[in-house]
Amino acid sequence: MNLRRLLPLFADVRLDVAAAARAFTSLRLTAVAVQSAVLLGFTMSAQADALDTLREFVREVKSGRAAFTQTVSSADGAKKRASTGSFEFARPNRFRFSYAKPFEQLIVSDGQKVWIYDADLNQVTVRKLSQALGATPAALLAGASLDKEFELATQPSKDGVDWVQATPRQKDGAFQSMRIGFRGKDLAAVEILDSFGQRSVLQFSQYAANATLPDSSFRFVPPAGADVIEQ
Repeated sequence: MNLRRLLPLFADVRLDVAAAARAFTSLRLTAVAVQSAVLLGFTMSAQADALDTLREFVREVKSGRAAFTQTVSSADGAKKRASTGSFEFARPNRFRFSYAKPFEQLIVSDGQKVWIYDADLNQVTVRKLSQALGATPAALLAGASLDKEFELATQPSKDGVDWVQATPRQKDGAFQSMRIGFRGKDLAAVEILDSFGQRSVLQFSQYAANATLPDSSFRFVPPAGADVIEQ
């Protein structure tokens, strides 16, 4: 938040007017100082609250679900594509991303492996969780470790959303940085900048914290006839 400094200027006038002017200037400067302190305190509090909210989210929210809209932009911002779906997670390390439009795709972690199913290709890719998770957005949302994997910093609030930036400590990963946005205590958005400069923004709605989720949400059985690729 930018604060304008008030710098009143007074010309040479009679002594009584000058004295009154000095008193008035002193009062205005005092008011500005108080206002600045209040605004600075509010800004620092809001920034601290954003980081506290993220830590509380990881510590207190054991499960959750939401609908999402994802927009992916090319590095130059010229090309964009959008998709929609639903997201569920249960700590530790279980999650489900179900993409409905424009193409059906499913990403499921059962806590041991991550399954990626492409319905159009009828193909399943399987990876060990330890290889697939690491310092990824899913690790931050569904995992339990913050400071071990990420450097965290508060970001300016915008449109009622408080932001925290998470930068992977591992510098050769699949993405450069991620921003997590909260509206109050609710998860509102995630913005990901990948290693190729593409920007992906997930906006969440119908968010429910600590929702009761069936174990079946985090189990995946490859469809009959699907090609299964183990990595």
